Amino acid sequence: MDQRLFFPATERNRGPIGDLLNQLLPASGAVLELASGSGEHATCFQQRFPHLRWQASDPDRDHRTSINAWIQHQGLSQVMPSALNIDVEKRPWTLPQTIRGALKAVVCINLLHISPASCTDAVLEESALLLPSGAPLIIYGPFMRNGAHTSASNAAFDQFLRERNHRWGLRELNHVTAIAAKAGFKTENVLPMPANNLSLVFQRA
Repeated sequence: MDQRLFFPATERNRGPIGDLLNQLLPASGAVLELASGSGEHATCFQQRFPHLRWQASDPDRDHRTSINAWIQHQGLSQVMPSALNIDVEKRPWTLPQTIRGALKAVVCINLLHISPASCTDAVLEESALLLPSGAPLIIYGPFMRNGAHTSASNAAFDQFLRERNHRWGLRELNHVTAIAAKAGFKTENVLPMPANNLSLVFQRA
């Protein structure tokens, strides 16, 4: 039985995200991806960046099953580790020493708006503890800027999320960068992405 999940948004955005990562990721080492979902991003990026070791993770068992099924389907079992069970709010994050010792970047795609605000704190604070100086934390998703939505579609999406769960919703960019600075990151760049999303690029001080 094929246990792979297919997320339409992943197929749409993996090209632009991959192009950005191509400019930001290191030449070697391990990358930790948080909330990897179906695993489509993870296996795509492991294939695109074979010089890196892509460590996918997700707290959802069905998602981890899908990630591992994608790894097997793409013939990556020899080079890509199985998905880790990481709930970002359960700290400290448990990483194998082979990943912890080689960690050079953390990638977080479409997580902050479908989680409570405390999850944002955890992503930034724990990443700061794990990453070496100069290493990037790359966060992708929709955000508010200066207290306002950047598009009507983002405003509608935010309302939809908050109706599903009152703790969810688009985060304010200035608030996120303030938490990042307190955790030990400097904001390297804020880049516009397709479909009214942003990529936040933080660098560990």
